[in-house]
Amino acid sequence: MDQFLLSFFIFFSFSTSYLNAQQMYSANSVMDCNNTDETGPSPAFLYSCNGKKKSCPAFLIFRSQSPYNSVTTISNLTSSDPLELAHINDVPILTLFPPDKEVIVPVNCSCSGQYYQANTSYLIQSLYDTYFTLANYTYQGLTTCDSLMPENAYGEYDLVPGLKLQVPLRCACATSNQIANGTKFLLSYLVTWHDSIPKLSERFNVSARSVAYANGFSEEDPMLYPFTTILIPLPTEPLSSQTIVPNPPVVDPPISPNRTPNRRSRKWKKLYSGIGIGTGISLMVIGFILLVVFLHRKRSMTRKHEEGKNKWILPEELLARIGRVDKGFEVYEFKELEAATEKFSPQNRLSDSVYRGVLRGKVVATKMMSVDVSKEVNILTKINHFNLISLYGACEFRGIFYLIYEFMEIGSLKGWLHQKSSYGIQSWNYRIQIALDVANGLHYLHDFADPPYVHKDINSGNILLNRDLRAKVANFGLARSAKPGGNTNSTTVFVPGTKGYMAPEYREARRVTPKIDTYAFGVILLELITGREAIFKHNGEDELLSEAVLSIMDGGNAEAKLGYLIDPRLQVRHPLGYVIDQTELALRIVKLSVGCLAQEPASRLSMTKVVSTLMKIQLDVQKSEYFSLEY
Repeated sequence: MDQFLLSFFIFFSFSTSYLNAQQMYSANSVMDCNNTDETGPSPAFLYSCNGKKKSCPAFLIFRSQSPYNSVTTISNLTSSDPLELAHINDVPILTLFPPDKEVIVPVNCSCSGQYYQANTSYLIQSLYDTYFTLANYTYQGLTTCDSLMPENAYGEYDLVPGLKLQVPLRCACATSNQIANGTKFLLSYLVTWHDSIPKLSERFNVSARSVAYANGFSEEDPMLYPFTTILIPLPTEPLSSQTIVPNPPVVDPPISPNRTPNRRSRKWKKLYSGIGIGTGISLMVIGFILLVVFLHRKRSMTRKHEEGKNKWILPEELLARIGRVDKGFEVYEFKELEAATEKFSPQNRLSDSVYRGVLRGKVVATKMMSVDVSKEVNILTKINHFNLISLYGACEFRGIFYLIYEFMEIGSLKGWLHQKSSYGIQSWNYRIQIALDVANGLHYLHDFADPPYVHKDINSGNILLNRDLRAKVANFGLARSAKPGGNTNSTTVFVPGTKGYMAPEYREARRVTPKIDTYAFGVILLELITGREAIFKHNGEDELLSEAVLSIMDGGNAEAKLGYLIDPRLQVRHPLGYVIDQTELALRIVKLSVGCLAQEPASRLSMTKVVSTLMKIQLDVQKSEYFSLEY
C-alpha cells in the first residue's frame, strides 16, 4: 500500500509539473476569430507567460513570399534587426530569398499581460486587409486574429489603407524545467503540410519527447495543422542549415475545428507533374547559390589565413577588461579603418571624433577615443535591442581606441529637430515613433537587460536616427549597472550628465537609479513636441524647458498657454486651408512628460506605462493624420 501511494505521489507530482511547465498547442482554434480568454490564457491567442524569464531572445520561422522575400522586407515586417537576421541565416544583407524559403527571424520576446509576444507593426495596404488575412496569410500564422483585435482600437470593418496596426507575434521563453534540461531558446515553427514532430525533431536535432512536451502533447506524433505554430526547444541558436525550401503539394484546405481528423489521413494528395519540373529548377538555383556561397567562404578563409600573422589585435590588458564578447564583435586593423575613412579625411567627419566609412562592404561610424573603452564595450556586447545602437568592433593604435558602430544616416535627434528643413519634421507620426523607439530602448535597458543598466546621459544628442527616422539610444560611456547592490547610489565619483536633462536627485545628491533616465526622457518628449532645446532663450535669459512647461501645467488654463510652446512646424492644415486644432494631442504628450518629470523618483512613471501610453497615442495620431489627408 505504501509503495502504491509513493508511486501515485511521484506520478501526480510529475503530471502537475508537466502541465504547468508547457505551452498548449492551438490546433485549428486560431482559424476562429471569436475565441475568448476571459477565464484564462488561451492558445488561440498567444503563448502564455509561464517561462522562467519575463523577456528572452527567441526565434521565428517565416517563409519568404513576395513582397516579403528579402532580408530588408522580412525584418521590416517583423521589426527584427536586419543585420542579425542576415547573420543568423548566413546570407548577405541584400539577399533575395527564393519562394517559400524558411527564414529564421530573431526577436526579443517579452511578457505583455498574460501572454508572451514579440512586437511589430503593420501599415494597412489594401481595403481587403482583415485581421484574419493579416494573421494567416501576411504573417502566416505567426499571430492570430484573436490577439490582433485587443491590441488595436479599430473594429473588424474599420481597417482602411494608411492605418498602422500593432502586431503581437507568437513567441515564448523557456520554462524552469526546460532550462534545467538544457533548453536555451524556443523557436516558433510554422507548421506546413507533411510536417510531424518526429521529422522536425530530427531536423532540429532535438528529441521528439521534448518537442511534444513543449507543446502540451501527450504523444510524440500528434496531428499538426498548417497555419499553426509549434515550439521547438533548442539548446543553441538555430542554424541556417536546418532551414529548407519546401515543395508544397496541392492539398485540401486546413481542417475545420469541427472536423475530427483521421490519423491515417495525414498522407496528402500527390504532387502534380508540373510541380516536379518546378522542383528541379528550384534545386538547380539552390545548388548554384550554395556553390557561390561555398566559393565566397573559401576565398574569405584563404584571405584570413594569409592575413592572420599580421592581424592587429587589441592589447591583452584591454581584452582582459572587456572580458567575454559576443561572436559578432570584431577586432579590426588600423589600416582597415584608414582605408574605410580615407585616412580620416575631413569630408568623412561626422563630428569632432566620429567618422563615416565603408568597412568590409558595410557603412559604419568610427569613433576615436583616448579613454578606456572597456566598460562601454562590455555593456554593448551584452545588450541586444533594435532601439539601442549596435557596436560592430574595436581597434587600438598608439594609445587611441576606435569603436566601430552601425551608421545612422540622419544623425542626432538634436540636429534633426533644429535644422531649418528636415525630412519628416512636420509629421506628428514621426515624432511619436521616435519617442516610442527611445522608450522601448530604455524599457529594455532597465527591465530586460541582464544585468539591467542606467544610461545616465539620455539627451537628444545621444539619440540617433536612421534613414527611416527610427531612433536608437547611443553613447554608453557613462552607463552603469542598475543591479541591486551594484553601487548605484555611490557618491565617490560624480560625473555630470548633460545640463537640462539631469534629475534633481542626481544633480543634488548624486543618486543613480533608472529613474534618472526616465526624467531625461521626459525632457526628450518636450523637445519633440516644442522643437526647442532643453535649455532655451526666453526674454534674453536661459530657461530650462522642463521648468517652463511644468510652471505652465501648474498654473491655470494650461491648454491656452501651451500654444506658444508647440512647434509651429507641427501644424496640420485641412485641405480647406484652416489649421486643425492639435492642442488636445499636445496636452496628452505633455501630461505624459510631466509624469516622467516628477520631483520624487518613486512618483515617476514606469517605462512600461510610458510605452503603453505612447502606443495608444500613436494609434490615435495615425488615424487623425490619415483622415486629415482624406478630407
